[in-house]
Amino acid sequence: MICLSHDCLTFVPSLHAFRIPGKSCDSLIKLRSSRSFVPRNLCSLRASASLPQKSKAIPFLDRPPALDGSMVGDVGFDPLNISSYLDLRWLRESEIKHCRIAMLAVVGWFVQEVYHLPNEIYSSSVPTEAFWKTLVTGPMGQIVLWTSLFEMISTPAVIQMLQGSGREPGYFGFDPLGLGKNPELYKRFQLSELKNGRLAMIAIGGLIHQSFLTHMGAIQQLQQHKFFP
Repeated sequence: MICLSHDCLTFVPSLHAFRIPGKSCDSLIKLRSSRSFVPRNLCSLRASASLPQKSKAIPFLDRPPALDGSMVGDVGFDPLNISSYLDLRWLRESEIKHCRIAMLAVVGWFVQEVYHLPNEIYSSSVPTEAFWKTLVTGPMGQIVLWTSLFEMISTPAVIQMLQGSGREPGYFGFDPLGLGKNPELYKRFQLSELKNGRLAMIAIGGLIHQSFLTHMGAIQQLQQHKFFP
């Protein structure tokens, strides 16, 4: 007799189909109910394999299918499920780029309070006020021009990556110290860059917000213990 249960196909021998000499029907019933004849674990294994895995970053949400852990620093964090609509390589390229800009921005935020160029335009020690001064007088336009130029130069590499060139997201061959020669250390440095970059993106947002509230730089806020308006 063949039993169809959900997606599992189970063969169960009939009691009347055959008899074993010297065995009673009670013993056959015991054999029929044993797990050796009915592979019940097969259904449970298939059910567990089909269930979506949970995200490491957000355990109460399902892990997006594209975030399979193959990329360095992938912890399944995609609450908006953006990876299902956009190429994961393009998203990682964007993330690394913003990480690097944020790390530079955090360093520049503190340098701005300690040192600035010898000109009245750059005399403000409050970064938010210095931004508006450079925006009105013109230097900010130069920054936009150079960043746009770098963006145009890097665009062909990104296009080739999306076409299957094998290039890793964020890789431009810039390694003057040769830190990427060891594959294990290379992955470690990749993870360190991502972690520090993600922290820097959060940090620069907090620094800008606090400066707008207090009209002070970060160092001055710490010195005067003023963190609220």
